Amino acid sequence: MKINTVELIISAVRESQYPTDNKSEFLLVGRSNVGKSSFINTIINRKSFARTSATPGKTQTLNFYKINDEFYLVDAPGYGFAKVRNNLKKKFGLIIENYLKSRNNLKMVFLLVDFRHKLAEDDLLMYNYLKYYHIPVTIICTKVDKVSKNSHDKNKRAILKDFGLNDDQNIILFSSITKTGRNEVYDEITKYLS
Repeated sequence: MKINTVELIISAVRESQYPTDNKSEFLLVGRSNVGKSSFINTIINRKSFARTSATPGKTQTLNFYKINDEFYLVDAPGYGFAKVRNNLKKKFGLIIENYLKSRNNLKMVFLLVDFRHKLAEDDLLMYNYLKYYHIPVTIICTKVDKVSKNSHDKNKRAILKDFGLNDDQNIILFSSITKTGRNEVYDEITKYLS
């Protein structure tokens, strides 16, 4: 997949603001500071198009990035330990839930988890929520470059076990530093576009 054009179309908080051009959408979810912005920048092959922040919880809207005038990457607010007030966390939850329940263009969700750490309860809740609503999900293990090669199998097995998966078909090891996994992500997107 060659990325020719990228455009941030809108930062939305409600359904009436979503794009109306009926293109396929791929939602990105994950804990605050799991590396969603770095993931986007790697996928779209741009240095700092999506803003990365040292402060977790910076994304507070659904950001619709139109790629090649063909599909959208939709960046959701991070969940977890972001230093935001509880009423804001609840608002983020509602933004994501409303999107998931109302969006027919949603083809698949990329669930980003930090390869270095044990899964958080929030990750499992999100995964089970997506499965409950029969929404296809691909797990992206970020920051694999920060884990020694010797530990890759062990960490991957732990993630499979925690998610209750028998095979690693829907898991992609990813690094925004080495670009590991980028082509697999392109393959996943292409699969849903064709």
